[in-house]
Amino acid sequence: MAHEEHRAAGPRTVRVYVVTASDTRGEAEDESGRFLREALAAAGHALAGYRVVKDEPDQIRAALADAEAAGAQAVVVNGGTGIAARDRTYEAVAGLLEKRLDGFGELFRMLSYQEIGSAAMLSRAVAGIWRGRAVFSLPGSRPAVRLGWEKLIAPELPHLCYELGKAGGGAKGQ
Repeated sequence: MAHEEHRAAGPRTVRVYVVTASDTRGEAEDESGRFLREALAAAGHALAGYRVVKDEPDQIRAALADAEAAGAQAVVVNGGTGIAARDRTYEAVAGLLEKRLDGFGELFRMLSYQEIGSAAMLSRAVAGIWRGRAVFSLPGSRPAVRLGWEKLIAPELPHLCYELGKAGGGAKGQ
């Protein structure tokens, strides 16, 4: 089956859970989380849930468990992917991934480089598969979330869910 046929075979609606990892933002200040929720709706996807948590590995893992319990087929985490001492989202997410999608981080940094230059190398954006669902972890800035969603996640999300469903272990849609 050709790539375009794979895309077309994917679910039209994907259940996505949004997690914002931040020590400084709450729901009212969470522009990145708001962008993701609005972009999901505009693309015809379903919001499986939303949480703002501290950039603490235990809280991030708990949010992922909530996403699993909510039946999410995909999770988009934003925040905590930098190199500051408090940035621990990468370790929490990458440590859970059963399969890494290395191309996601590579492409995200390449696209970021085109927008912000060499500072893109400081991003530790990562994606992979955890318990049959796709997990994407992006920096927390709204421009970074927009870039990751529009250029990488949104175009391939149904295709990725199709592939996970073929594998027999993917989180099933409704």
